[in-house]
This record gives sequence, structure tokens and C-alpha cells, in this order.
Amino acid sequence: METQLHEFLNSNLLEKYLVEATTPKESEKVTYFLSHYPEAQRAYEELQQNLEIMARYTAAEAPKESLNSILDQIDSSVEEPKVIKLERKRGTPWYFVAASVAAVLFGISSFVLYEQNRTLKAENNVIVDEIFDLRSDIDKNNSKLDQLAAQLTKLNNPDAKKYVLTGNARAKNLKTVAYINPVDKTSMIDVITLPQLPKNQQYEIWAEVQDKMVNLGILDKSDRNLKPIPYVEDALALSIMIGEKNKDSIQQSTEVAEISLKNK
Repeated sequence: METQLHEFLNSNLLEKYLVEATTPKESEKVTYFLSHYPEAQRAYEELQQNLEIMARYTAAEAPKESLNSILDQIDSSVEEPKVIKLERKRGTPWYFVAASVAAVLFGISSFVLYEQNRTLKAENNVIVDEIFDLRSDIDKNNSKLDQLAAQLTKLNNPDAKKYVLTGNARAKNLKTVAYINPVDKTSMIDVITLPQLPKNQQYEIWAEVQDKMVNLGILDKSDRNLKPIPYVEDALALSIMIGEKNKDSIQQSTEVAEISLKNK
């Protein structure tokens, strides 16, 4: 019923009923809402007040000479009284009042629609921005998924060999996994756990090649996913060492994990 009341108040039946322009069926409907809904009664009374104000504003004043004319007629009719029929000056036509009310309502409706349209435009702009952000996030996620799929493909390649490096007494909780594919000549390492080090030290991965050691890079806790490392042809072993930062010297490094690459 609240929906019916809202539709009734938004219609022009009250205005038409006020100026006696409703059909009998419409009048019956208006009477029903006025008797059952205080909101409708208040709206009707407000329309009545507005109509009365507009009628007073547009009504024409009676000429000041009317009183003198009436008094002259009375004086000339003392001996033989005559009945003087005064016709009431017709006020503002109802259709003019109805048009004025309609104009006011139209102005209010136009302003409301303008504000709603401006709000909708602002909301649409926000939605468009959110859609672009979502598309950007989707593109980034798709790119990450493509990279992950490529990495998984490499790991599942039957030519790829898996090497697990665990720490010695110096780094008991250290654990990393190296994947080396000698066919497509790729190497990756997956950092699982790395014990905490002093700020001036770092973990380094080295490859043993015949009589020399080759530095393959630094390992960090942030490398919690597969990380590509340089592929070294004919590498004999992989080692993880603790070295001093900003110093690329194996003599000052301490080995904490090692695995041979020739046992597979």
C-alpha cells in the first residue's frame, strides 16, 4: 500500500480534485486516499493553502469608485426603493490557478530530476573507474598466472631435474629446491626457508665448475616463489653460502648447504 500511496501523491489527482477537474471515478479514488492516509490529507491541505495564496496574489481589487457609485444609487432611490443587483466580480479562473500549480510542480520535478541525473552521472563515473581498475587487476593476475603456468610447465618437463638443498649446523632450518633442465638450459630455485642473518650478511648461491666457483646470485626471504638463476654448463655442484654484503669473494664466505649435480 505504501507504493500505491507514493504513486498517488506523485500523480496530479490532488491538483485536479482541488480545482474540481476530476471525473467521478477519480474523485472517489481521491476521497478514499484522503480518508485513509494522513499523508494524503496533509498534501491536500498544503495544496489548498498554496492555491489560496496564489488566488489572493492574482485576484484583482475592487475599484475604489464602487462605494461612491452605490451610495449615489441609494440616495436617488429614497422615494421609490429599487433593488440593485450587484454581480460579484469573477475571480481568477480555475484553469489559471491549475496552470500555476502545475507550473510550480513542474519546476520542482525538473529540479529533482536534474539533481538525480547529476548524481547518476557521478555514480556512473565511479563505476567506470572501478571497471578500469578491475580490468587492470585482471590483466595483472592473468600475466602472473601465465608466468606461473610457464614455470609449472618447466617443472613438469621430464627433462627437468630436482635438487633439494638443506642447511648444515650453521643454518639448520635452511631449505631450498633447485630445478635444472639441461635440455632447454634453464635453472630455477625455490626458496622455502632461510634463517635470519645479521644485516651485514647475505645468502649466496654458487655453482662449482671444474676448478672454480661461479656466483649465481643472492637468495632472500622475498624469493618465496620460483626464481630463475643463471644456467651453468657442466656444473658439478650447487652451494649456498653466507657472505658479506657488497663483497663478491668466496674466500670470505661460509658454506651452509651443498648438493652434487652429477648423481642424477
